[in-house]
Amino acid sequence: MLYNERLRRSRMRNPRIGILVVAYNAESTLRQTLHRIPADLRSKIEEVFVFDDASQDRTLEVGKQCQEEWRQLADDLGKMPLLHIVKNPVNLMYGGNQKKGYQYAIERGLDIVVLLHGDGQYAPEVMAELLGPLERGEAEMVMGSRMMIKGAARKGNMPLYKYVGNKILTFMENRLIGTKLSEFHSGYRAYSVRALRNIPLERLTSNWHFDTQIILEFLKQGYRIGEVPIPTYYGDEICRVNGIPYAMHCVASALNFALVHRWRVHDGARTIQAEARSEEQPSTDCTTH
Repeated sequence: MLYNERLRRSRMRNPRIGILVVAYNAESTLRQTLHRIPADLRSKIEEVFVFDDASQDRTLEVGKQCQEEWRQLADDLGKMPLLHIVKNPVNLMYGGNQKKGYQYAIERGLDIVVLLHGDGQYAPEVMAELLGPLERGEAEMVMGSRMMIKGAARKGNMPLYKYVGNKILTFMENRLIGTKLSEFHSGYRAYSVRALRNIPLERLTSNWHFDTQIILEFLKQGYRIGEVPIPTYYGDEICRVNGIPYAMHCVASALNFALVHRWRVHDGARTIQAEARSEEQPSTDCTTH
């Protein structure tokens, strides 16, 4: 799979950066998550937009309180990003909420959008690491990986069953897709908005395996995907993912990609690209350490 030369870009100068915060019943964690965005990054961020997916608690009210707090910080400290709070009238689910947020980033004409979870599971403190490869023009998607540093995930209290499941599922997806990613299932990511414009977001699932499907869409376009290590934190947040159906959906999506785009099955005939030929092609896995 050849890299899409049409979107090759040199180092971004003063990119317009936005942070999409997806939130559901996050009243106890949203404020802390927002305030953990590093002070030295705030001057670079144009806008933070929180998409509250029809929460049943006070997530919206907490978000509005944060707006006022940020205005006061701007008076005291200077430039702060615009904080925008949106509450979906109905629950769009994890993938649907992301799709709405990315469409907002596209409409705003941003250059980079970072996906951050409102439950605080992913560390805003390391956001600059995700932004770096995009700002330098080295990738179109950067994923934070909890698996790049051996033992880090378990030290961060990732439950053993989740750790084993993550490793097995990632192994299967890599074998099917032909990548060498250390993790497919991190929800901490940064994207080139220019690349997102070419992704058929409306065709992707609104369910939890949206994160896998969007990786596949980037690969179809020949975009470069980078990884950076991130710390693992498991606290009191509630996991709403039903593991078995989620895993089945991820494998099914990867298998479909393999059949249609990698192995190129036509009229029931399976043709596998020769290994020598694939080795001559530049890798789409741009791992950043």
